[in-house]
Amino acid sequence: MRNIILFEGNRHKYVLLNESEPGEEDGIRSNQYLIAHEEAGVLLDPGGFGVMPRVLAEMLRYLGPAELKTIILSHQDPDIVGGISTWLELTNADVYVSRIWMRFLPHYGIKRMNRFIGVPDIGMRCHIDDGFDLELVPAHFLHSEGQINVYDPISKILFTGDIGASMLPEEMDYVFVDDFDAHLPYIESFHRRYMCSNKAARIWVDAVSKLEIDMIAPQHGAIYRGKSARDFLEWFGGLRCGVDLMKGSGIFEQKDDR
Repeated sequence: MRNIILFEGNRHKYVLLNESEPGEEDGIRSNQYLIAHEEAGVLLDPGGFGVMPRVLAEMLRYLGPAELKTIILSHQDPDIVGGISTWLELTNADVYVSRIWMRFLPHYGIKRMNRFIGVPDIGMRCHIDDGFDLELVPAHFLHSEGQINVYDPISKILFTGDIGASMLPEEMDYVFVDDFDAHLPYIESFHRRYMCSNKAARIWVDAVSKLEIDMIAPQHGAIYRGKSARDFLEWFGGLRCGVDLMKGSGIFEQKDDR
C-alpha cells in the first residue's frame, strides 16, 4: 500500500507513511504519521528499530532529515520508541514525550537527553514554525500512564496513539473506517483489556469532544473519519474496560457477562 495523504492544502500536508505491507512487519503493525508545513516536518510515533529504514525512505519523499523539526512520542512502548536513537543521529529534531517517561528512555540506547522535552500532565502547545502549532493533549491511562495525543488544528486530525487501535486481518486491511458497527469487532477486545477504566475513557472523551475533529488517527489500524469518528467517541465514552472488569486476581469479566 502506498502512502496515504490524509490532508493537503495551504502548504500543509498530513501523511500516513505506509512503511510495510500487511504481513511484512513482525508483531503488531504500526502507523507512522508525518505532518509537513512548508519546510518544517513533525514525525508522530516513528516506530521500532526494524521499521526505521523504511519509515525514513518514505519520509524522504516529502522532506529531508534537516527539515524534520520535531518527533512526538505518544508513550513509551518499543513499537514507538525502539528506533529513536537512530533518528537522533540523523536529524536535529527535538523529541517530545511525557515527563514521566524521561528517565526510562536511556534504556533505548540514548546517551544524552538534551534534545528531549518532557510534556507536563496537563499537556501543552507545541510550536513548530510560523503558523504551525500542535496541541499535545493528555490521554492518561489509555493505555499508558503518560499517553499523549496530538491535535493538528489545520487538518483537524487527532492522533490518538493506542486509542482507537484496531487489529485487522490481512484480507481486510482497509485505510478508513466508514462503517463503525462493522469495524467494532476489530477494536472491542483490545480496548476492553488495554484501556484502564471507563472513568479515564470518559474524561478523555469529554476533553477531545471540545475539539473540531475531522479524523481520528490511531497508531494501529484504520483511521476514523466523519461519522465514524463521532461514533467511536460515543462508544468509547460508554465502554467498561480494564479495572472495571476485574473480578479477582487474574480474573476478568468476559464480554457476555456485561
